[in-house]
Amino acid sequence: MEDTNQLIEQRRANLAALAEAGIDPFANKFTPSETCGAAKANYEEERLVAVAGRLVSKREMGKTIFAHIKDTSGSIQLFIRKNDVGEEAFKIFKGLDLADFVGANGALFTTKTGEISVKVTDYVVLAKSLRPPPDKWHGLADQELRYRQRYLDLIANDKVRDTFLKRSTIIREIRNFLNERGYVEVETPIMQAIPGGAAARPFVTHHNTFGRDFFMRIALELYLKRLLVGGIDRVFEIGRNFRNEGISRRHNPEFTMLEAYEAYGDYETMMELLQSMICHVSEKVLGTMVIEQKDEEGNVTKTIDLTPDWRRAKYKDLVREKAGNDWFELTTEQRRARATEELKIEVDPEEADFEVTNAVFEKLIEPTLIQPTFVTHLPKELVPLAKLSPEDPDCVEVFECCINGQEIAPAYTEQNNPIEQRERLEQQAGGEQQKLDEDFLVALEHGMPPAGGIGIGIDRLCIMLLGQESIRDVILFPQLKPREE
Repeated sequence: MEDTNQLIEQRRANLAALAEAGIDPFANKFTPSETCGAAKANYEEERLVAVAGRLVSKREMGKTIFAHIKDTSGSIQLFIRKNDVGEEAFKIFKGLDLADFVGANGALFTTKTGEISVKVTDYVVLAKSLRPPPDKWHGLADQELRYRQRYLDLIANDKVRDTFLKRSTIIREIRNFLNERGYVEVETPIMQAIPGGAAARPFVTHHNTFGRDFFMRIALELYLKRLLVGGIDRVFEIGRNFRNEGISRRHNPEFTMLEAYEAYGDYETMMELLQSMICHVSEKVLGTMVIEQKDEEGNVTKTIDLTPDWRRAKYKDLVREKAGNDWFELTTEQRRARATEELKIEVDPEEADFEVTNAVFEKLIEPTLIQPTFVTHLPKELVPLAKLSPEDPDCVEVFECCINGQEIAPAYTEQNNPIEQRERLEQQAGGEQQKLDEDFLVALEHGMPPAGGIGIGIDRLCIMLLGQESIRDVILFPQLKPREE
């Protein structure tokens, strides 16, 4: 800490020196002609450019300074000579610190070592960094520090910055894909009187004017279905959901979801949509459909092949493979006993029978589904908003797409029978009428076309496509436990 304080004092002294020279770095203005990356990509000998960025290296050689500045696109070398910029300007540049911001004008050329550079004719100090750059900070390797001070992580780690730039591109390509298919993007309420569309604990807030509590949404579903009723046949939203539940490598209290609904479609329609979308995004953003997962040393730990056609497997068949062919013939007590004694799964005594089976799936089966797999025909109790399967009335027309050992997207044939929907929601609510979204049920009574719907966890999709291990590595500012004062 003492070294850091000394460095900060030195930088403040350098700021004072700038002031003595009549320079206020925070008052200057500069308009780049292009990014650093574009200047190099569009190289022409002696072409004039104006570039700006953070000073990331500086090396003095007599009357010459070699420096690098960096922006979002990358870095470029500045070549500063005393004879070109003048003695005073040369002296000021020598006194700049790493992490200061600089704008420079000059002509492109290639050094003897073959590096594209800018022969600087003049420059402007654009901002002074009063703290040392991350590579001077012991502890930047500390994972929690990286999450808490993400801006330092982005400065220090090119791979981290690349991850988040690619995340942005992934979302853009998803939008492009859906727009080309005629989907309409909308925005629906985040603050809701009744949280619905999923079974999760909501965050509660209070509206002073109305004098009542509201809830941060846990899903996008019910408002988007209202739009199907209203005649928007293909609709989607990319937005934040909030669930007041645990934090883990796969869970954050606020997360990004895509939900899309297509009138006259079903879960098979959504299967094709999802597979085509992920393949499109992977090809556009990564240039491949073979994703490599690597450890910290860069060794490939597993490979995910997104090439069509993806595997399909029924939920019950997968459970039988893991828990025994007779699993669904057992009594409730026998299933619970086998789960705890033979399969070594912790089962809450309060859990319903279907939840015990689902624990088998989530803990013993889902983590093994590395290659893309559509798990179909889930128990009806798990998805009260889906249509029952004609071939098995205990199941619904649903799939969960699992890749890389986790669920990426559930989708189903939407329930559009208002009478059956009310019965299913009442069962889920346990007879508590205040938990029913009557406005949604009234909307269904006005008539909703048959439809397919899908929800895609954007964060989990990015974990898979970008080869990350934790949801915190694809969320810029993940939720962390508050620091103790």
